[in-house]
Amino acid sequence: MTDPPPLHLTATPGRLDAVLAELTGQSRSQVAGWIEGGHVQVRGDVARKASLKLRGGEALTVHLPPPPDATVSPEDVPLDVLYEDEAMIAVNKPPGMVTHPAPGVSGGTLVNALLGRMSLPEQEGALGPDGYRPGIVHRLDKDTSGVIVVAKTVQAHARLAAAFKDRDTHKTYLAIAAGTWRAEDPVRVDAPIGRHPTARQRMAVGGVSPREAQTLFTPLAAHGDGHGRTLALVRAQPRTGRTHQIRVHLAHLGSPILGDPVYGRESQAIGRHALHAHFLTLPHPVTGEALNLHAPVPDDMLNAWVALGGTVPADLETPPS
Repeated sequence: MTDPPPLHLTATPGRLDAVLAELTGQSRSQVAGWIEGGHVQVRGDVARKASLKLRGGEALTVHLPPPPDATVSPEDVPLDVLYEDEAMIAVNKPPGMVTHPAPGVSGGTLVNALLGRMSLPEQEGALGPDGYRPGIVHRLDKDTSGVIVVAKTVQAHARLAAAFKDRDTHKTYLAIAAGTWRAEDPVRVDAPIGRHPTARQRMAVGGVSPREAQTLFTPLAAHGDGHGRTLALVRAQPRTGRTHQIRVHLAHLGSPILGDPVYGRESQAIGRHALHAHFLTLPHPVTGEALNLHAPVPDDMLNAWVALGGTVPADLETPPS
């Protein structure tokens, strides 16, 4: 599916989101999604804020994504289920699997696989400009493996979404990172993340409409690569949930994730970026009790680490305290 032709509009006075909503007939929330996604330009420059004041007469360009497809086929795909009950399911997502259908991606996603075994709730906003996401509460990048939870009822979706929004969840990832590291020397990064000003598919520290982002990195093991640099198994605990947050923050430190072609470079040791959602603790959407979920580190990451000269810590699968 190709992108629709861009819209070329002439602004009337007012806020950018309100003006676009009036000119296009779309909702303010839909328009805000376009702006946040870097799809809107004012006088040729990517718009930074939905609240931008327009005097009137400005040239507006909207690069519309192709419309999402609500017709999603169930698929018989095996899943590594970590937990399941009437309210929710937790899956160990394999690398290479997209979380939900999106423009240009209609099959092979986690949603397709889940629909092959159950019905999913169509909560408000399940069909939006970025795709069809019934039951989806949070997402993992295509090549990030590990724990992901999906709601099975509208009520469970609302409660799980609130837990993520209110930061009542605790997420722990594992990455193989380059750069200069000393074992057990934590690094806290507090650097806002926004859309890259020119590359619409990338994020950047600063960037367009940046939002706060904090991540705590703790090296579990480090070793030299023989060329004056070190590699490390790094535990990442994001406090916020920005797009590509861990990847962007590690690149910001000068320590891009091994095999990340977007923020670093590809690696012969592994065929994807070496990032895994290792542990997730969150309140159960019905009982409220803490639910501790764990997806063991996959073989491709362990094999890459060992092949590059690393040793696997004995307590690697022990949850963080």
